[in-house]
Amino acid sequence: MPRLFTGLELPEDISDSLATLRGGLPGARWIDPENYHVTLRFIGDIDGISANEIASMLLRIKRRPFEVKLQGLSSFGGKKPRAVVACVAPCRPLMELQAELERLMQRVGLDPEGRKFTPHVTLARLRAASNQDVADYLSVRGYFPARSFTVDRFVLFSSRASVGGGPYIVEDAYALSA
Repeated sequence: MPRLFTGLELPEDISDSLATLRGGLPGARWIDPENYHVTLRFIGDIDGISANEIASMLLRIKRRPFEVKLQGLSSFGGKKPRAVVACVAPCRPLMELQAELERLMQRVGLDPEGRKFTPHVTLARLRAASNQDVADYLSVRGYFPARSFTVDRFVLFSSRASVGGGPYIVEDAYALSA
């Protein structure tokens, strides 16, 4: 059974830039730069028939390319931080693409996504990192110059069942065109 999700790939120069932020945080398990992405919709472990149905349904999406902007770092998890992320500025085309993917996944019988969509790139997963360690890390590294890139496709990724962080494989790509 493949574990699937839809997402946006990052250009290599932006991944390289984000990779310079690695290190200096006790308890962090850093994601390999080749696995950086923006998750649009987690699908989960599904059978091959459902995977094929989802892959063909994604062909129906007709959207134009758009700009995405990365700006600043943050953490997820509140009092018990669990991830350090690069923030993605929400923009209308991104939010609409994600909402359309959510509707399509519900149409094929998946449960609605339980969390509000907060676009981001996970840089590190945290285990036993203190609030103070995360705050110190963010105060030193949390600002980096905003970086933008054009999204001209989204992809269907697969991953093996693991603790997270890849490796991720592009199973199919869906072009955005004018």
